[in-house]
Amino acid sequence: MHGTPGAAAPPPLPTGRLRFAMPPRHDSVEDERRHRKERLACALRLFGRSGFEDGVSGHITARDPEYTDCFWVNPFGVPFAHITVSDLVLANSEGQVVQGGHHVNQAAFTVHSQVHAARPDVVAVAHCHSVHGRALSALGELLEPITQESCAFYEDHALYDSYSGVAVDAEEGRRIARVLGSGKALVLRNHGLLTVGDSVDATAWWFLSLERSCQVQLLAKAAGRPTLIDHRQAVATREQLGGDLVAWINYQPLWQEVTRREPDLFD
Repeated sequence: MHGTPGAAAPPPLPTGRLRFAMPPRHDSVEDERRHRKERLACALRLFGRSGFEDGVSGHITARDPEYTDCFWVNPFGVPFAHITVSDLVLANSEGQVVQGGHHVNQAAFTVHSQVHAARPDVVAVAHCHSVHGRALSALGELLEPITQESCAFYEDHALYDSYSGVAVDAEEGRRIARVLGSGKALVLRNHGLLTVGDSVDATAWWFLSLERSCQVQLLAKAAGRPTLIDHRQAVATREQLGGDLVAWINYQPLWQEVTRREPDLFD
C-alpha cells in the first residue's frame, strides 16, 4: 500500500483551472471562414472512415460567414478520406462554383441550398446514404424513443414520406425543407438521412448519432419488441441532450482524434 493511512484527501481544484472546450469566438470573418472549412474537411474525413460514402453520393455543406447565400461543400468525385481544406468548393445558392477547382454534385446541392434558404439559423447540412439510415428509410419509419441517444431526436425529426428519384429541382428541395421545419433531422423515405445544426460539429454529430440510433432500432426490432421510453421522460431527455451545444461538445473527441492522426487535412 502507498500513502499515509488516514491522510486527508487533496482539496478539490477550482473549476476555473479545469479545461472544458466550448465553441470558439472569432475576431474576424476570415478566421471564422477558416474555422468552418477546417471543421468541414474533418467531418468529411470522419464520414468517409464511418462508411457513409457511396460513390459520389453524400454532401456536407457549411454556410460562409460573410457570403451567407454561399456554401462550402465537398468537391464532386473526391474521396472523403482525402479531402483537405484547400479542396473545398464555394458555391452560390444556384449551385454555381464561385471558388475552387472542382464541380459540385448538383442534385445533392439543390436540396442543401433550399434547406439553408429556409433555415437561416442553420450553418451546416449533412446528407449521406449511410447503410442503417437507408434501411430505416426503406421501412418509412421514424426513430422511436428506445434509448437515451434516440431521445435526442424525439419529436425533433420528421419523415419525408415521398420518393421521386434523384432530387434535381428546387421545388423538391423546398418540399424537403418544409417537412424538416424547425427540426434537426429528416428520414428521407427510401433514400437516407439528413441533419442540420448551428455548427459543422453539431451537424456531423447529429448525423453520426442518428445513424447509430437507426442501427440500434433495427437490431432491437429484429431481436424482439423494444420497450419505449415514456413521453415525459423522452421529452426531458431531449431537453438535456438534444441541443446543438451538447452535440458540439460530444463531437470534440472525434475532432481531436481525426486532426491528430491526419494533420494533412489542414493543407
